[in-house]
Amino acid sequence: MDDKGVMMKLKKVKIQMHHELTGIYDASEIDSFFYLLIDFKLGISKTDFILNPDKEIETTAVFFFNEAIDELKEECPIQYIIGETEFYGLVFKVTNATLIPRPETEELVDWIVSDNKDNYELSVLDIGTGSGCIPISLAKNLNSAVVTSTDVSEDALHIAKQNAKNNKAKIKFICKDILRYSDTEQKYDVIVSNPPYVRVLEKQVIKKNVLAYEPHLALFVSDNDPLIFYRKIVELSKKILTNNGVLYFEINQYLGEETVNLIKQAGFKNVILKKDMSGNDRMIKAYGL
Repeated sequence: MDDKGVMMKLKKVKIQMHHELTGIYDASEIDSFFYLLIDFKLGISKTDFILNPDKEIETTAVFFFNEAIDELKEECPIQYIIGETEFYGLVFKVTNATLIPRPETEELVDWIVSDNKDNYELSVLDIGTGSGCIPISLAKNLNSAVVTSTDVSEDALHIAKQNAKNNKAKIKFICKDILRYSDTEQKYDVIVSNPPYVRVLEKQVIKKNVLAYEPHLALFVSDNDPLIFYRKIVELSKKILTNNGVLYFEINQYLGEETVNLIKQAGFKNVILKKDMSGNDRMIKAYGL
């Protein structure tokens, strides 16, 4: 203690994190949390820490790390603790009103960007925006794309709008329940969606950090009709895709064949099922009617 209050060396914070979190996380995860937290709170990189592990931090920072450790003990996602995450080279604000963007979704975005990087002034519709990671990444990486994005949650849209502003991306956001979405005059060259697709029966294999903290509205569907959102989006896409327009989905890895069959039965052609980097069925591309 001194006149500034509680002081602590950074290396002691790291030791404390390992002491209190071992058994919940492995050592590499704890290290990762530590480096994320010191970068976020103190602007100190991993290299900076290695060069100066005896750097002392003051009271407010000590309290921040103690609170972060307590939240990590409860398996709160680190992204919610710091309030942001990186996706496709951009920084996104996240809260428990939005899903935390996944690497698999980055793969979907990259597929769309790779397919359309030479196309100009594409009209894009994103359905179920969450944090806005998909439409914002597309708007930043596709030439002059005109991007519209929808979500049923006003809270999620509030975060998505902040992310669009922070990343200087022009997006038209609409609050809309896709299950009640009717035909519109607007046509789109690309429609993309990462809708809810986790069946209730799969809850038993979902980690606590997802199940306890991320919004169930954006995650779960009924066991009785797990493809409800895909069916609705496919039927809508038949009406509002332009000639030669393309539909992209992120999907439930266990329902790849069923989702492909649903899309084919609706009349779409050249339906392509693609695996993610982990080897799981994860993405679909389908050309319009």
